[in-house]
Amino acid sequence: MESFDTLLDISTKIHGHICAGQVIGVRMSMLALELIGIDDPKGGDRKKLYVLVEIDRCATDAIQSVTGCSLGKRSMRWVDFGIMAATFVNLETGKAVRITAREESRELSKKYCPEIENKYQRQLAAYKVMPQEELFAIQEVRVDLPECDMPGRPMRRVQCAQCGDWVQDCREVEENGKILCRACAGGRYYQAV
Repeated sequence: MESFDTLLDISTKIHGHICAGQVIGVRMSMLALELIGIDDPKGGDRKKLYVLVEIDRCATDAIQSVTGCSLGKRSMRWVDFGIMAATFVNLETGKAVRITAREESRELSKKYCPEIENKYQRQLAAYKVMPQEELFAIQEVRVDLPECDMPGRPMRRVQCAQCGDWVQDCREVEENGKILCRACAGGRYYQAV
């Protein structure tokens, strides 16, 4: 695997700027990959890795840049918990870890970089050197991934009986014997104008 500095540079370019979330995401990913036995996430091990991210913030871009996992490849899933955490799964062995950024690390940043007054700059600098046990909570977990959420070709495609849209990957809803897309079944996030 590439060095922390190289991975942080790549992540910063993808994300568009350097921030504490980039440092957290890069360090979190490097630690998780080591713990689950993935050495080459963008190469030889790319089909063995699946990541579930719990927040749609800066660290997620870093996790994607380090692991090579993405929504489009179906090797990353966003679980909207709003927690600075991610679960990394080795699909070959089933080994999985959930890593959470510790909230107290924000305050601990003063211990590592007391000379930096701006809290965001202090956190950015401190998170680079803070011991991982002060920065992260690590939990070994088991993840049961449904077949229809796995990377690869869609398991099936069905047509919505109401709007005619095609629904992939078991995301359809059955109501009164009819196959519907989630929007037509009442889960619409938009309104037609």
